[in-house]
Amino acid sequence: MTPPNILLILNDDMGYSDIGCYGGEVRTPQLDALARGGLRFTQFYNTARCCPSRASLLTGLYPHQADIGDMTRDDGVDGYLGDLSSNAVTLAEALKGAGYATAMSGKWHVTNDLKDSYNWPCQRGFDRYYGMLCGAGSFWDPCHMKRNNEAIRLEPGEYFTDTISDEAVAQIRDHHASSPEQPLFQYVAYTAPHWPLHAPEEDVASYKGSFAEGWDVLREKRLARLKAEGILEESWELSPRDQWSQDWNEAEHPDWEQRRMEVYAAQIDRMDQGIGRILDALKECGRFENTLVIFLADNGGCAEGVGTNGERIYNPDRASGHEYTRDGSKKVRYGNLPEIWPGPEDTYCSYGPAWANLSNTPFRKFKCWTHEGGISTPFVVHWPQGISAKNELRHTPAQLPDIMATLLDAAGASYPEEYNGNAIKPCEGHSMKPLFERDQAFGREVLYWEHMGNAAVRSGGWKIVRDFSGGTDWELYNIEADRSEVHDLADQEPAKLEELKALWQAWADRVGVRDYSWIRERRKQNG
Repeated sequence: MTPPNILLILNDDMGYSDIGCYGGEVRTPQLDALARGGLRFTQFYNTARCCPSRASLLTGLYPHQADIGDMTRDDGVDGYLGDLSSNAVTLAEALKGAGYATAMSGKWHVTNDLKDSYNWPCQRGFDRYYGMLCGAGSFWDPCHMKRNNEAIRLEPGEYFTDTISDEAVAQIRDHHASSPEQPLFQYVAYTAPHWPLHAPEEDVASYKGSFAEGWDVLREKRLARLKAEGILEESWELSPRDQWSQDWNEAEHPDWEQRRMEVYAAQIDRMDQGIGRILDALKECGRFENTLVIFLADNGGCAEGVGTNGERIYNPDRASGHEYTRDGSKKVRYGNLPEIWPGPEDTYCSYGPAWANLSNTPFRKFKCWTHEGGISTPFVVHWPQGISAKNELRHTPAQLPDIMATLLDAAGASYPEEYNGNAIKPCEGHSMKPLFERDQAFGREVLYWEHMGNAAVRSGGWKIVRDFSGGTDWELYNIEADRSEVHDLADQEPAKLEELKALWQAWADRVGVRDYSWIRERRKQNG
């Protein structure tokens, strides 16, 4: 078979059950069509946070092995340098070795050096790049924008999700015009629906009233749809409403709360529209039938807030001095306040834990946690010439390092032991190609996670998970019977708990995980 084109689509901060083909209310006809014509994986996992997931996706390694063990902060110790390792090879670098052209549009977020280009996309294997180097920002005026290595800025009125889509379309068309026989690896990394809640008003208006029943009722309805689709087992329960969320009937500002979710939905909707334009470009070029398309999210729904002064963990817009709208006419209003209705360019808000709890139905916790709500993602695969199965589910667990192995397998490419004079760490992934035809063993026996001390390991039907940030000890779940993590069996199964703890510790030692208390103390000492 002729090597396929590859279209890898990653979106940002979206929950497991938001899009239509995974039970959500958001209209995603393009993604739904890919699911009907291909496969939906029900137990694919990311690493719970944006840049660690991107590092793992791009390299086939665990985040710590790629030096993005936490975020893009340099803690001065291996595994936590916050800058993509030179001892890792990217998908673009590996596929170029197999004769692929490579292009990227969207969010990079795997380097802490926004001035020196050594670790930017065009220095890590991509022939063409358009997008944002940092982790988040205004959709109307994003910071740290580059075209290849040159600084650029959106024009007034442009919307970042649209430009990500349209640049990908241009990259596909330009490549086909110049090299019609050469396969293309196209990476599209949307920032939608990451905060801030920004979307064109016509899209927001189309969701008016869609969330009027509130998060409690909608969680129940999503659960029912997920079970009807066969995505969830009938025996899996809906996890309790999160402790940070209130009863919908007690919400003080229900209209404002609805508006937050309406804008969030519009962000995803606009992305789906753009995906449609990208797929149309592939069809126009005669490449669609032999394009392997993968869609997934980098972490679960996000419970993070935005304070009235812009306080939060990370705010690149404030750091870059973006205090006003693109045309300078209005000062940006920060904060999750009822008097600030999100959507327009002069607002900067997030949708909060209650809606994130809906996004992650039926699971517990959020982005940053390694409970199922933080690490579970929709995963859609479509490849007409390479996958005969249509509209089928795959329940076998897999995770991000497996994407490198799968794409190289599909492309007939090899994973290098050396690149640019640097020894390359062995790929941690296993090819999922056997799963394209049926659910079966494919080499992935154990799955591991660690982020900011939150940790988990899944082996067979069992999973242990730790909420380090919440100060709780290891929990143990029969994940096959209770994927919602409702019934902690740590006290009933102490031997199994110890077995999995030992398994996790051996992995953590091997890949360079550090005690997160030590990391935090080191940061205090270093200022």
